[in-house]
Amino acid sequence: MSTLTTPHIEIHRAGDRMKTRIAWLDSKHSFSFGPHYDPENTHHGLLLVNNDDVVAPGQGFETHPHRDMEIVTWVLEGSLVHQDSLGHSGVVYPGLAQRMSAGTGILHSEKNDSWRADPRFTAHDEPVHFVQMWVVPDEPGLTPGYEQREIDDELARGGLITVASGMPRHREHAAIALNSSHAALHVARLAPEQTVQLPDPLYLHVFVARGEVTMEGAGPLDEGDAVRASRTGGQRITALRPSEVLIWEMHARLGAG
Repeated sequence: MSTLTTPHIEIHRAGDRMKTRIAWLDSKHSFSFGPHYDPENTHHGLLLVNNDDVVAPGQGFETHPHRDMEIVTWVLEGSLVHQDSLGHSGVVYPGLAQRMSAGTGILHSEKNDSWRADPRFTAHDEPVHFVQMWVVPDEPGLTPGYEQREIDDELARGGLITVASGMPRHREHAAIALNSSHAALHVARLAPEQTVQLPDPLYLHVFVARGEVTMEGAGPLDEGDAVRASRTGGQRITALRPSEVLIWEMHARLGAG
């Protein structure tokens, strides 16, 4: 991995994302994904995937494999059922941090059918809206793993909440751990006029998952917009309406791509 870079900031608008639309799925890709390939848009820092997905009720991703990737799923609305080959099974919903470490290999499925997996849920016709993010681990061939934790109370207090991190300085503060010592995901759930200050790493990825904000140096950002910054962190973000912002702090990048 390389850490060489010069100060730079890019704004990527929601409407410019690559899209996958089928009967049960509306997915928007911030980076190259599946059949959507752009050699100039494969990653930022250590972040390879930032998929903004809406899945119809009773539908979802059938069992499929992953390896050598740290996968964080953040649900915005609705509920998503996770099942994997390690025996983990549960419902992911807003305010629940979830990470799957693919390591040497893991199979999993993700579906909008919570009522089939948990008797606390009833059948519904609402879609599930979530963002799935992939970052590379420090090394390949790790033991696969899974972790989740509810952090809704922390989010409700405002400010920047560290959701997932492998960085040593977050060891006592992150909700869940990553096998990536140069990456951390922070989330801010903001009321109108609330402000947070961004970290100042080598690489910063800011994604407006919902709402509308303004960011110093970038201006107004609508839902689905993203900012990719290099050596230009530390700015403030202010919500213009109720908003949720996902922020990746990264201190290294892939050496090629």
